[in-house]
Amino acid sequence: MSRGLFVTLEGGDGSGKTTQAEALGRWLEQQGRTVVRTREPGGTEVGVEVREIVLHHRGDITPRAEALLYAADRAHHVATVVRPALARGDVVIQDRYIDSSVAYQGAGRVLDPVEVKSLSVWATEGLAPDLTVLLDLDPAVARGRLDEARTRYDRLEAEAAEFHARVRHAYLDLAAAEPARFVVVDATLPVDAIAATIRERVAALL
Repeated sequence: MSRGLFVTLEGGDGSGKTTQAEALGRWLEQQGRTVVRTREPGGTEVGVEVREIVLHHRGDITPRAEALLYAADRAHHVATVVRPALARGDVVIQDRYIDSSVAYQGAGRVLDPVEVKSLSVWATEGLAPDLTVLLDLDPAVARGRLDEARTRYDRLEAEAAEFHARVRHAYLDLAAAEPARFVVVDATLPVDAIAATIRERVAALL
């Protein structure tokens, strides 16, 4: 491959992105591909610090400041991790990307989604995923999963149900607007069934 493949996973917290990223990575490595698994925020040393601020800062962060922090992390991450990996021909599997900002900071924080997207498009110099997997899950079901797994919620997980409902609807709107890029999967399906659907779409791109 002269250029690698860029796959992003999106969805609310508790939808199973980490599980599916791990499964996809194992399958690709079995096919002889070199895989880079990463996430936003937190895919670089700078990103780890940004992640601590945006997800665990005790005080208030204004919505615009939050959006700018995510975009700053994204600019550094794409320049230092994602683009070099794609240039090597690797497959990048990434937990969250621009669609997360549009959904969480745009719809969730009630900012202008067009402006939020434009900020990240500028930050990444227009790099778009080849495929985006949206793991769709009712926020109430997601909350139940998180309650079972966690003792501490981050700033976004702790938001009210209305916030998470706006995020989910925004994701579905994004997927409807770009059906060629998105595959929407019911996150309540068995893990293996979800993985098989994702593999099918990725295999068609390799």
